[in-house]
Amino acid sequence: MSLTDTHALAEPASCYAPCVAARAATGRETFSLRLPLRHSGARTVRIACEWQGPVDGPVLLVAGGISAHRHVAASPAYPEAGWWDAQVGAGKALDTERFRVVAIDWLGSDGSLDVAIDSADQADAFAAVLDHLGIDRADAFIGCSYGAMVGLQFAARHGARLGRLIAISGADRPHPYSSAWRALQRNIVALGRNESASREALSLARQLAMLSYRTPEEFAERFDAPVALIDGVARCASADYLESCGQKYVARTAPTAFLRLSESIDLHAVDAATITVPSVVVAIDEDRLVPLHTLEALAGKLGARCRLERVSSPFGHDAFLTEPARIAAILTGALCGGAA
Repeated sequence: MSLTDTHALAEPASCYAPCVAARAATGRETFSLRLPLRHSGARTVRIACEWQGPVDGPVLLVAGGISAHRHVAASPAYPEAGWWDAQVGAGKALDTERFRVVAIDWLGSDGSLDVAIDSADQADAFAAVLDHLGIDRADAFIGCSYGAMVGLQFAARHGARLGRLIAISGADRPHPYSSAWRALQRNIVALGRNESASREALSLARQLAMLSYRTPEEFAERFDAPVALIDGVARCASADYLESCGQKYVARTAPTAFLRLSESIDLHAVDAATITVPSVVVAIDEDRLVPLHTLEALAGKLGARCRLERVSSPFGHDAFLTEPARIAAILTGALCGGAA
């Protein structure tokens, strides 16, 4: 195993030739199956998936945080914005003229699965999607945040079906400080339910979460204004931003979904030594949810070749969304060169 801290970012390279002969395909499906859940026993679950890219292209499994979903990027068939348009699409790092990108809606994301959900269950759902689509093996699993945790589980549980792993801002277990932060968020939502204020509570929980995703440095730069007294109430400069984040989240997320997926992060645990696929681990120096030292430790424990990439960003944990150029360079290098 070799462990390398990489600061210089290479220019994107064209290491995969476009699949000219293959028909570009985009589709969505939802199917049901019986899935043995790690903590909750066998359950009938519905799995929603989406794919785009040439049917004969190398398959990339892509997953984001607990707010992410199967619609990774806009396409001619589904033109609405995706959650990772910066990286997925024609000519981008995850080039859908070369790669076949496959993603899912997280189990429990619609709020209908009110049981304990593990990252291992999500990994098994990805494997079920490969079976459903008739795909034997994925060239890479690219996971960010919770998706990186699921990617680690997929590599541990289904390693024979995976060529390489790219794990961005996700470790083999949650940090105790981060778990405490999420526990407070869940307590807020539970209290809101008891007081018939579920939407308001979920909004507050999301606002608190935003503080963990970002950094004090970013807030100091963006919201460095005196606290104002408005109608007799003190209001800080970031209040409008945080309230907007909360309102947007409430509009698309059921409280049960938030509670169960937040729990799923804290239930996550994987033995990194059992992972035998080449890996690239990406750490954000300023990430307060997944501190650098936890990913340095992960890279040292993985049971196969691994490269550690570091990015410095005032956006902290959210850098995979807000640092498109630097993340694109890492993705391109990882897909072309693998782990070294």
